[in-house]
Amino acid sequence: MKFPPMYRTLVPLDRVAHRELRMRTDWTQLGQAVGMNSVFLNAVEFAEACREFPIVFVRTGETKDGQAAPLAPLAVMGLLSGENNFINSEKRFTGEYAPAYLRRYPFSMARLDESDESLVICIDEQWEAFGKEAGERLFDDQGEPTELLKNLVKFLETYEAEVERTRKVCAMLDESGVLEPMRFEATVDGQPKVEVEGFLAVNHDKLMQLPDAKVVEFHRAGLLQLLEMHRMSMSNMGRLANKRVQAA
Repeated sequence: MKFPPMYRTLVPLDRVAHRELRMRTDWTQLGQAVGMNSVFLNAVEFAEACREFPIVFVRTGETKDGQAAPLAPLAVMGLLSGENNFINSEKRFTGEYAPAYLRRYPFSMARLDESDESLVICIDEQWEAFGKEAGERLFDDQGEPTELLKNLVKFLETYEAEVERTRKVCAMLDESGVLEPMRFEATVDGQPKVEVEGFLAVNHDKLMQLPDAKVVEFHRAGLLQLLEMHRMSMSNMGRLANKRVQAA
């Protein structure tokens, strides 16, 4: 089984098997994100994320029936593969805004069977902040969810709802044809040139050429705002190149 980035295992959370499980809520290390140069970003996060990260689009998954793989937005955290300039030597996140993908770890909602549409709460059992001695319990003595777990479930449900909304937004963008492959180059303080490619970004000319009816549709769906935040975020590519040099 292939696990999502960051996750070493995905085990269904069980009120019997995990009744004694405790979670340290003071744990701030994100060692699993050290080698991740980008993370999935929900559309609702663009307003916060665009101030700090370049937001790009990539194709994820596999093609089906000759159709291109679906689009997904990513917050870029490193210009090279295996590089994350927002995780310090102590494995702590140093940015001002942490994408929800990072904040949900070590929890996730997943389908146990591809033929089953229902989602179940899963955990990465190998997370260092899980244990049976220190931290807060997820279940009480009767096997009922504690307030901590109830709040986590609400967060995960909201996250999944936003994932679905983001899928629809990306499908509309893909169908419109306003995104195209782009590349970025940077040379900072005499360092070797950094080249980034393999992502898609909005083509301003194509956006301006959209029919009026499509512009109205984009406006009502909130896509024009999202595209503007995406466009503004691309200036962070240069800042990320500088950040990379400063961390060297």
